[in-house]
Amino acid sequence: MPGDLTQRAASEFLGVFALVTVASAAVAVAGDIGLLGVALAQGLILAAMIASLMRISGAHFNPAVTLGLLVTRRIAPGLAVVYWIAQLAGATVAALVIGLLYPSRFDRVLESSVPAVNHDTGFGVGAALGLEMLLTFFLVWVVFAVAVDPRRAAGGAAAFAIGLVVTVDILVGGPITGAAMNPARAFGPQLVFGVWDDAWIYYAGPFLGALVAALAYAWLVWRGDPEPAAA
Repeated sequence: MPGDLTQRAASEFLGVFALVTVASAAVAVAGDIGLLGVALAQGLILAAMIASLMRISGAHFNPAVTLGLLVTRRIAPGLAVVYWIAQLAGATVAALVIGLLYPSRFDRVLESSVPAVNHDTGFGVGAALGLEMLLTFFLVWVVFAVAVDPRRAAGGAAAFAIGLVVTVDILVGGPITGAAMNPARAFGPQLVFGVWDDAWIYYAGPFLGALVAALAYAWLVWRGDPEPAAA
């Protein structure tokens, strides 16, 4: 059974806190663990937190995922706002903690933990926006298929599937945009370290990708089905 409002908010805070902490720390030592290590670190921590907290809040851990559920009437508007606040707060505290834990490497953490477009790859802002949209589309589609749709929910395997798509997305998009796929993942480090270069991409891209994925899933899979009550 889902938790009460406080438990749900705490679950979303903790899940995003863990994700942003591990993501920032992994990127800071990317020279030692490589792109595969960075991708696995984020995919595995996300899978672990989803598995441990899904029964409490549904384990969105991403404002874009929450938006997808909101537009398909799978979450009440007031609860969605609570989730967004908890997610952004978790990301901000995570960035603060990383800044404190890595004092000797603070400059590197500041520069590397904020998602940014690598313009050396030839990607402009338009292409970077499109890539963040596409990567988030894949993520939200999988979330709906394995965790949100009650007829196809994968149970314990849902956490693995979601963690896997995040890992693959980072392998594909990490060197280009950082593959944030998550406005909270971008917001915490951006706010704490004061780096806002191309920041809008990490809000517009994931939100648009989530909207397309959620509405496409509803049209292709849920068409004609009765709408469940929002929780």
